[in-house]
Amino acid sequence: MSESARIGCLVMAAGNSVRFGENKLAAKLDGKSLIRRALEAVPAELFSIVTVVTQYEEVAHLAAEFGFACIHNAHPDWGISHTIELGTKAMYDCDAILYMVSDQPLLSEDSVAKVVQGWKEHPNRIVGVGHNGKRGNPNIFPQYFFDELLRLEEDRGGNAVIRAHEEQLMLVEVGQQELTDCDTPQALRDLKKTIDAE
Repeated sequence: MSESARIGCLVMAAGNSVRFGENKLAAKLDGKSLIRRALEAVPAELFSIVTVVTQYEEVAHLAAEFGFACIHNAHPDWGISHTIELGTKAMYDCDAILYMVSDQPLLSEDSVAKVVQGWKEHPNRIVGVGHNGKRGNPNIFPQYFFDELLRLEEDRGGNAVIRAHEEQLMLVEVGQQELTDCDTPQALRDLKKTIDAE
């Protein structure tokens, strides 16, 4: 794949955090909010454009601080498919888009860069992170899959597209903790304990 490939990054930060009980993106791990950690994990120099889709004004301000584009999601209750739709339409001219969630506080910039490099070497594949064969986020989709992503409904995300095209998936190995998401306060507490024990 040419080094001039236009690659987008979509940071999905619009959810209602129902299971968390409050805006989990503002929750902190070692003094940094989950959303700041997510944005710091983006190797911005590898992307033509980074777009953050959110319902939260404070996240929009933070995106601007990083120099990222931001789209307001006025209907987070429509599910993650709407966030995917907004971001994909905005970056439809890209050769590929990497889709990132915002609640994996230990995901590293190096691991995201590995996914991008994996796609550059295999531009017809969906490339994602995994650990011991278990798939996680983020995943990068070539343009071929954009229309299918745009047809998703309600709370169905990229997983549904991957399941329909398992033969197209290639995983890049990362540490297990990098795949850990924090959907609940307990999950965040457990992650803190794991880090403290190391």
